[in-house]
Amino acid sequence: MKLLYVIACMLVSAEMMAQAGNKFNDTTLLQPVEMNAVRAAENAPFAKTNIGKKEIEKNNLGQDLPFLLNQSPSVIVNSDAGTGIGYTGIRIRGTDASRINVTLNGIPYNDAESQGTFFVDLPDFASSIGSIQIQRGIGTSTNGAGSFGGTINFSSNEIKKNFYAAINNSIGSFGAVKNNFLFGSGLLGGHFTLDARLSKISSDGYIDRASADLKSFYASAAYISNKNSIRLNIFSGKEKTYQAWYGVPENLLQSNRTYNPAGMEQPNKPYENENDHYVQTHYQLFLNHQFNSWWKLNIAGFLTKGNGYYEQYKANQSLPAYQLPEFWDGNQIITHTDLVRRLCLDNSFYGTVFSFQHQKNNNQFIIGGGWNQYDGNHFGIVHWAQVSAAIPTNHRWYDLNATKKDFSLYTKWTQEWNAHWLSFVDLQFRAVDYHLNGFRDNPTIQAGKKYGFMNPKIGITYTHKNWMAYASYALAAHEPNRDDFEANPNEQPKAEILNDIEVGIELKNKPYTANLNFYYMKYKDQLILTGRINDVGAYTRTNIPNSYRIGIEFQNRWKPIKWFNVVANASLSSNKINQFTEYLDDYDNGGQQQKYYASTHIAFSPSIIASGSINFIPLTNGELSLIGKYVGRQYLDNTAQASRSLQAFYTQDLRLSYSIDKKIFNNTQFILQVNNICNRKYEPNGYSFSYIYNQQLTTENYFFPMAGRHFMAAINVKL
Repeated sequence: MKLLYVIACMLVSAEMMAQAGNKFNDTTLLQPVEMNAVRAAENAPFAKTNIGKKEIEKNNLGQDLPFLLNQSPSVIVNSDAGTGIGYTGIRIRGTDASRINVTLNGIPYNDAESQGTFFVDLPDFASSIGSIQIQRGIGTSTNGAGSFGGTINFSSNEIKKNFYAAINNSIGSFGAVKNNFLFGSGLLGGHFTLDARLSKISSDGYIDRASADLKSFYASAAYISNKNSIRLNIFSGKEKTYQAWYGVPENLLQSNRTYNPAGMEQPNKPYENENDHYVQTHYQLFLNHQFNSWWKLNIAGFLTKGNGYYEQYKANQSLPAYQLPEFWDGNQIITHTDLVRRLCLDNSFYGTVFSFQHQKNNNQFIIGGGWNQYDGNHFGIVHWAQVSAAIPTNHRWYDLNATKKDFSLYTKWTQEWNAHWLSFVDLQFRAVDYHLNGFRDNPTIQAGKKYGFMNPKIGITYTHKNWMAYASYALAAHEPNRDDFEANPNEQPKAEILNDIEVGIELKNKPYTANLNFYYMKYKDQLILTGRINDVGAYTRTNIPNSYRIGIEFQNRWKPIKWFNVVANASLSSNKINQFTEYLDDYDNGGQQQKYYASTHIAFSPSIIASGSINFIPLTNGELSLIGKYVGRQYLDNTAQASRSLQAFYTQDLRLSYSIDKKIFNNTQFILQVNNICNRKYEPNGYSFSYIYNQQLTTENYFFPMAGRHFMAAINVKL
């Protein structure tokens, strides 16, 4: 009771101080200056979607960040566990996550080596986000990994001027539970603010044993004055997920679509600790300074520290493959054993970003950039073995380091020439220095490469009354990923090049808003999987000379009356590789056979993506939403064969929400969301490989099914 009394006194005191602070005049740095440098402005000539706090809260019931973006144009999401909790993925215009730039408050987030984004390491980060911007195509210059088809920027640095405290609780199908507590001091004395969050999310998963145990915290403290602000963010995520990344074989998809092969190498029963463990902690320090009415400076330093492993039971493993000698046990020579191994990663990612921003009259000029370095240590440990007497404790059979340095500098100039015309010029230079000291299967390969990229963008916007039209051109280059370098010097990959043209028109009216965007994305040396085995026996991606994406995106919002509105978007596209050669392993004769294709489809790039919601507000504080999503056929590889594809699917969700104001608490919100109410069987992700055996072509497809009808219910209380 004493503890509850102390907490209550702290909350009341904080609220009183916040109320006192609200009497202070609004400062000039309440909005996060760092966002101005990397986000596209309202009239910028690029395809973009902005998502605000209210929309984030409405969808935030515990699923990972990609699922909060599922209704955005040209977006497809997937989930290994089938529920959106745990490992999840996102594609924009068919572009995978390794080509989508992601930043947190302008700080780079993409994994430096794979360049992918592991949102599972950010459990419930959505509860601390104030706004999101998605740019489709190359977009404006940003920090970190190259933008090569899309950018996603998350901001949590908005100032909350008023005191708040909230408890959010969700429960749902497959053992899904989310609990968090949020607290914000508001603006204390007009200068100080403190925000904090503690979260836990868990799920059993739809796929067998695909459980997730996710914990996180978020803490942010800031000082704000008329000319300066300083902010420190510390947030961390700890995830433990049972592995579900192998997929369901096609022959089991109808009879046992929740099948999970992970852990099945252990005799008699699945290995219970076939888990992925990882902890990632972020430290971000921001300094903003306003020199005068025209000039602002933003500088930030960051450190992202990660460490963890995934554990596997492996049967009948060769001892020499683990750098262990065969041995005599008194009766026979032991060459193989069952063992448990851990594939470990210990890494640090650190650096700085900055921007000088000049705004005067109708002219805005920004100089920005950043430097970062990644230090990664990959190592493998034999954690247990049946013949443990022959194996040293925690024996390491590989220990490999990697270093990657990234420097970028950009300038952006926006000029409003008159009441109608605006021009935009953006020039970025980016330098990458990559060193890899071996791979698990090829530890002697030393790979290193330096890149220098010039990435220009130019565009123009015309506005008149409620209309806006724009056109832009952008050029971007993208370095290969870690796995692409697993080759000898004569097989090393080249960087990818993308030319992107965007043309759009937008209408903003009170009852109706609409946007139509045309894009043409022309690739040179795009890296794709062909099935080819390189000179060191690795299946790495191969540069192809010419490929392209061309499409139209349409989005609108119609609100004819107060209690009814419709939001919808659709994307129609053609995604082609001009010439493609498939390589097939020939198990009869050895080596590989080749098969040529002309004008084939790019994998995972459907011709149609559409989503929308119909929303009814029958009561002042109540809403009923019907939410739909359609995704056309996706090919699992680049041969455009229906036998190697994901079927088109349509899903329908239902969401009910109702809130009560100023009763026992400031606000109590009830949300019920039923996902896939029609109980459709569908798979948004998978993979395929083919080979020749007994003089026949054999194809093996694997799929990642999503759950049928399931629900999430939430009670969110603002104290």
